[in-house]
Amino acid sequence: MTHGNVQLLNDRARLMGPNVATFYDDPVHIVKGEGVWLWDADGRKYLDCYNNVPHVGHCNPRVVEAICEQAGTLNTHTRYLHDGILSYIERLTSTMDETLNTAILTCTGSEANDIALRMAEAVTGKRGVIATDATYHGNTSLVSQLSKSNIPSVGFGLGRYFRFVEAPDSFRVTDVDGAIFAASVAKQIEELEEDGTGFAALVICPYFLNEGFPSHPEGWLKPVASVVKKAGGLLICDEVQSGFGRTGSHMWAHERAGVVPDVMVLGKPMANGHPVGGVIADAEIVKAFREGYRYFNTFGGNPVSCAAAIAVLDEIDDNDLVANARTVGRHALVRMDALAEKYDVIGDVRGDGLIFGAEMVLNRITKQPASEFTDRVVNAMRHRGILLSKLGRYKNTLKIRPPMPFSIENADQLFDTLDSVLSEIPLRP
Repeated sequence: MTHGNVQLLNDRARLMGPNVATFYDDPVHIVKGEGVWLWDADGRKYLDCYNNVPHVGHCNPRVVEAICEQAGTLNTHTRYLHDGILSYIERLTSTMDETLNTAILTCTGSEANDIALRMAEAVTGKRGVIATDATYHGNTSLVSQLSKSNIPSVGFGLGRYFRFVEAPDSFRVTDVDGAIFAASVAKQIEELEEDGTGFAALVICPYFLNEGFPSHPEGWLKPVASVVKKAGGLLICDEVQSGFGRTGSHMWAHERAGVVPDVMVLGKPMANGHPVGGVIADAEIVKAFREGYRYFNTFGGNPVSCAAAIAVLDEIDDNDLVANARTVGRHALVRMDALAEKYDVIGDVRGDGLIFGAEMVLNRITKQPASEFTDRVVNAMRHRGILLSKLGRYKNTLKIRPPMPFSIENADQLFDTLDSVLSEIPLRP
């Protein structure tokens, strides 16, 4: 680790407090970004295979221009009338089912998920919420309760309203049609009703990204959606990571999963890093929320944010980035399958579009996770100019989720480097 990075880490602890997370054993001091590339303070160039926040590329010129132009004209909140927010919502919802027709814009996905949970209470009159046991949906006091691994020792007594089901794991559990998952949700719904809490909502990422994005056929969520509807609850789909064409087959991952959520949550990629989040639902659901809660967000939906968000949609359309995700994703799976034939440590290959990765195991028969090995791979890749991460219940699945302009050439650089790293790192230190 360089002297400069040591000083930065010391200053972070002094000025930001303890336990502020960083990536990698030797954190990267990033000073510049462009497209799918990042540069550190020493001028070293890195291929960004991780960041979905700059959805259409770091410092995308169209987005930068839209921000600058609008910031130089007007920026205020939505208690004044401005047409930018209306233009954006109309454009955004035109890509969705007709029941997803009304939006509330926020600054973060955490805020958006918080609103979604309150919408569920407003509509159902109940508070019981179900999530998977290996996910993350944000960090407000309410939403943090959805992340079982992150539940704090204090939580304002909110934990009693939440129940968890085992996250899908296509590598270890055969649930081809989603019936097992649906049954586990039904069981938790029954318990919520029996203890008097009542069932309000199921909250999931329709692609189960944090859970390790298990391999599911199209339509896999239909059984659980039927269970939720029959019980009178809302299906909330958190598309912060999986949306805006990332899967390469659809604009929204819930379309691939064969469902239409009652409420959809958006965040990070909406405006390419400018802080924008959103909640999309039917007008009647939004009406119930607004009648039950007095809600206003000073910065949510401001003109500059909306200009940036519109520019992102323009980039996706004009550059056919959904098709690019599909093409590059197919190539990536071919390259990963070839590596799996070469290295026994790769237990499973999975992904769609520009979400792909491999689960590392100590033994293909027992499927014992190679979590520590995966961590060493991620750090070795960082030192060779490739930025990626890991995720899943066992933190043994490579998480590769680059900006949408990622190319076949970029993918080849990634997998050539990964091939080299896997050939050199021993399975056990």
